[in-house]
Amino acid sequence: MDRRLVEQAQNGDRDAYEALAKASVNRLYRTAFRIVRDGDRADDAVQQTLVAMWRELPSLRDPDRFESWTYRLVLRFCLSDSRRARRVGVREVRIDELTPTRSDAYAASDLRDELDRALGHLSADHRAVVVLHHYAGLPLGEIAEILGVPYGTVGSRLHHATRALRAAIVAGERSPAIGGGST
Repeated sequence: MDRRLVEQAQNGDRDAYEALAKASVNRLYRTAFRIVRDGDRADDAVQQTLVAMWRELPSLRDPDRFESWTYRLVLRFCLSDSRRARRVGVREVRIDELTPTRSDAYAASDLRDELDRALGHLSADHRAVVVLHHYAGLPLGEIAEILGVPYGTVGSRLHHATRALRAAIVAGERSPAIGGGST
């Protein structure tokens, strides 16, 4: 992000804020979607994030930390939404988000579906760490800062999430194919 643009937006420049929002919205949506696993809920989290960005931007101390700060905002709304959904029993629905880039579209689709199912077995806190580390490419220290937890907690969550993903994928490989067995 351009530091000057962040500083202008902090001083109330709506055009600068709009440029920041446009530059951030896709990144925020991808992050939100991978955590809440529903397009409408991801849209809601991003909308809340954009409003919070405008309101809270003047309090951002270091404009160079803008991107990490926006991750923290979107995660706040995603995790809040996940907790609320768990209380009211909202079922998470998988939506394909990527088009296969490999020549074998079926294999890519199967792999994506398998990973998506495995991610569905993780808690929102564990999904957040996996998404920020593996999809956003953030280092553990920055994730700890974004989540407001100790570095060791992030490492532990990533370790446990990775083990749970592997277990879910292995369990999925052992499951009989639908329609392929006798009844």
